[in-house]
Amino acid sequence: MSEANGIERIAEAFESSARESRAALMPYLMGGFPDLARSQEIGAACIEGGADVIELGLPFSDPLADGPVIHAAGTAALRAGATFAGVLEIAAALAPRIPVIVMAYANSLFVRGVGAAAGALAEAGACGLIVPDLPHEEAGELRGACDARGLALVPLVAPTTPAERLAEIGAHARGFLYTVSVTGTTGERERPADALVEVIARARSSTAVPVAVGFGIGSPAAAADAARAGADGVIVGSRLVRAATDAQAQGASEAAVVRALVRELRAALDVAGAATPVVPR
Repeated sequence: MSEANGIERIAEAFESSARESRAALMPYLMGGFPDLARSQEIGAACIEGGADVIELGLPFSDPLADGPVIHAAGTAALRAGATFAGVLEIAAALAPRIPVIVMAYANSLFVRGVGAAAGALAEAGACGLIVPDLPHEEAGELRGACDARGLALVPLVAPTTPAERLAEIGAHARGFLYTVSVTGTTGERERPADALVEVIARARSSTAVPVAVGFGIGSPAAAADAARAGADGVIVGSRLVRAATDAQAQGASEAAVVRALVRELRAALDVAGAATPVVPR
């Protein structure tokens, strides 16, 4: 693993993909689904399929930002015995190969104390943290704890975020600016590519860090559309979790199914990048 800290490793991942004239591929997996061992295998499959950064979900009992697919996976993970420590073991296993960003809800962190939580993430080798239910105005303490350990506290913005607030969030962004492509929770949706152009341009104008698009990216074609619309990174979650869920139901290898889909996503981004080169920031 690189001697660089988490923020620097994330920057290196975006710079590397930009040098290859494509958007970074950022798959999401639910830690502990179907169980801890197999979710680690799914994470390894994402890397083998061509991921640049992994978003690792920490299951939570009341995941307000998650749609039904990810919510169900988180519930199953908790029932299977997933814990904060267990999910961080997955992060530790994957981190030497790829930057890992943990997505966690605020209660999971504050119950431990922000310093202790950030310290545990850094010790596990995680590069950053996304907290979808933590408002920007209340993030200062956690951001300071993350900064002290070289972790990126990645903020989220939406199409409905007012301009003044967008500028404030963008100025404090670490790692990348997570740009939600649609209003509502996670899930697969269709969204016109021309609408994404405006969403991404608006986010880009507010920040100096890369802009990654997530929520609603449900196919290789949609991932390519996001890249052509100007995204520096493309986050795919529900589609991959659904693939793992379907594989489990069919008695197939979750890792093999996810690996194949990640390869399709990566190929789509490669083709999109060749047609519309990504300009390094």
